[in-house]
Amino acid sequence: MALVPDRVWTDEDWDRIQRGYAARDMDEKWNIFVEADAVFMHRSWTGYGVYEASFAPVAGDGRRIVSAVVEGDGERYRSMGDEYDRLMIELIISAVVLGEPAADLRAGLVELTARASGKSDLPSGLVQHSLLGSRSGS
Repeated sequence: MALVPDRVWTDEDWDRIQRGYAARDMDEKWNIFVEADAVFMHRSWTGYGVYEASFAPVAGDGRRIVSAVVEGDGERYRSMGDEYDRLMIELIISAVVLGEPAADLRAGLVELTARASGKSDLPSGLVQHSLLGSRSGS
């Protein structure tokens, strides 16, 4: 990916991220797990890996994403562009794994989805649920 999130996650965030997240029902869309410094984000229904983000420590406290890849097979995942994928990686980690409100990221997701679809009246809740799942509302 050409664009990766700028956010620096704290050491406490990283501890939580390393525990991952497993979807508990059909309304949860993501399974997230960590191996070494890589976070893997898979769709829960299909098991397809969509994103892989490699983290590295930053000076002081925390970690940031230094590189990421996105599934390139259009049969498994249809990307809406670099900006969308960058936002989705940060939103999955923030909202699904950490349970943060992530209001700005959510608004950005709705905006980018509307722009990509050419529809300006997409219901915010529907967009978020279809792409993030029910855990994202916690």
